[in-house]
Amino acid sequence: MRRIADLAVLSLALIVAASATALGQAPEKTPEAKPTPAPPSVDQVLDKYVQAVGGKAAIEKLTSRVSKGTLEAPDQGVSGSIEIYAKAPNKTASIVDVPGFGQFRQGFDGSVGWADNPQTGVREMSGQELSIMKRGAEFHQVLKLRESYPKMTLKGTQKIGTRNAHVVEADPGDGTLRRMYFDTETGLLLRNEIERDSPEGRSTQQTELEDYKEVDSVKVPFIVRQSSPNLSFVVKISEVRHNVSIDDAKFAKPPVQ
Repeated sequence: MRRIADLAVLSLALIVAASATALGQAPEKTPEAKPTPAPPSVDQVLDKYVQAVGGKAAIEKLTSRVSKGTLEAPDQGVSGSIEIYAKAPNKTASIVDVPGFGQFRQGFDGSVGWADNPQTGVREMSGQELSIMKRGAEFHQVLKLRESYPKMTLKGTQKIGTRNAHVVEADPGDGTLRRMYFDTETGLLLRNEIERDSPEGRSTQQTELEDYKEVDSVKVPFIVRQSSPNLSFVVKISEVRHNVSIDDAKFAKPPVQ
C-alpha cells in the first residue's frame, strides 16, 4: 500500500447605428463600451476571503477545533476514519484509522512536526516539510496569510470547475511555493497547490476545498480532496466542534518504540 501519511475577457457586443432615413432622422448613438474592471489587489482578495469565512471577530472567537469524518483513497482500495485536532495558536494533529493496517498519525506541537505509521514508525519532520506543516498548523491562518507569506502576487484568474477564481501565488522564502485559488464571487478558497522539493524532484500537492458549511458563524469545508504524485484521497467531514478542551499531549510526538 502506498503511503497514506504523504491528505474574462469581457465580450463587448457591437451595435450598428441605424442609418438616417430619407426624412432626415438623426442616427442613434452607439452605446459607449464599459471599461473592463481593474483586477483586485492581493489585499482586496485576502480581505474578501476573511469576510467570506465569517469575519475577523468570528474567526478570533475560536480557539480550538475537532473534526471527525471518513477518508477514502480509491486508487489504493483503502478507507477509514479520520480525526483532526487543532488548537490556537499553532498546534495540529490528525489520526487516520484504517482497518487492517492500523493508525496513521501526524502532528505539530508548536515546534516539532512528526509523523507515525505502522510501516515506518515515528519520524521527525525537517526542512520544507516542517515549514509547510508549521504554516498549516497556524490556527488563525485565514487572518495571518500576509505574515506567513511576505511575497504574494496576483496571477490572474482561472476556472476551477464551473467557478472563476483569482489566483494568488505566495512565496514564503523557503523554496516552496503556494498557489491559492479564491472564488471571484464568494471569496472562499477553492483550491490550494503547494510545490516543494522531494527526493523524486519537484512535486505539487493539490487540495480542493468543497461543501462549505457554517459552524459557529464561520464557514468550514466539509469535503477536502487531495492529490499528489504518491497518493490521492478524499476526506468527508461529518462533525465539527469548536472551543473544546484538547490536551496538549494530543499534539506531542509519540515516543519511539
